[in-house]
Amino acid sequence: MIPKPGKDLTKAESYRPISLLPTMSKLFEKLLVTKLSPILAERNCIPDHQFGFRRQHSTIEQTHRLVQVIRSAFEQKSYCSALFIDVSQAFDKVWHEGLILKLKLHLPTNIVKLLENYITSRKFVVKEGEFVSLPEYIASGVPQGSILGPLLYLIYTSDMPVGSNIHTSTFADDTACLSTYEGKHVRQFV
Repeated sequence: MIPKPGKDLTKAESYRPISLLPTMSKLFEKLLVTKLSPILAERNCIPDHQFGFRRQHSTIEQTHRLVQVIRSAFEQKSYCSALFIDVSQAFDKVWHEGLILKLKLHLPTNIVKLLENYITSRKFVVKEGEFVSLPEYIASGVPQGSILGPLLYLIYTSDMPVGSNIHTSTFADDTACLSTYEGKHVRQFV
């Protein structure tokens, strides 16, 4: 576990768990990501507003999209409201059964079975100095520090609802929702 900067080190939530994967697991994950990425792209599984962990989708480009919405509202003398959401410990809270259901929507059965086994049969130990705990099954989450974890998280959150009059911008577990409206409609939003 890695301590989070500026946090109380006596509390468990002040540490970030990491996955120390064997070399073969890293190679396996890299092969899976190489196989899955084109399938997910072809089936349009990751929403356009999600820029996290995607090639040619930078934070600068995502910021530019947000600024453009705000600028457009300003130029049209409209109001612009924003809601910023950061999901706490998002990667650790991924519900395995829910993720598997979503994988079934997008991927061939053989790949789903492989991923299901890979996700649900993971175990962890805690090492402190010379002490090593007994292995325990990991009940939720995707592995942090892994190659496959970010892609699994994007699949898990891919069906996040978005409104027709709301501009949504997402970068991994950080989401910005912007809504613009004319001044005469302010009362209905208050």
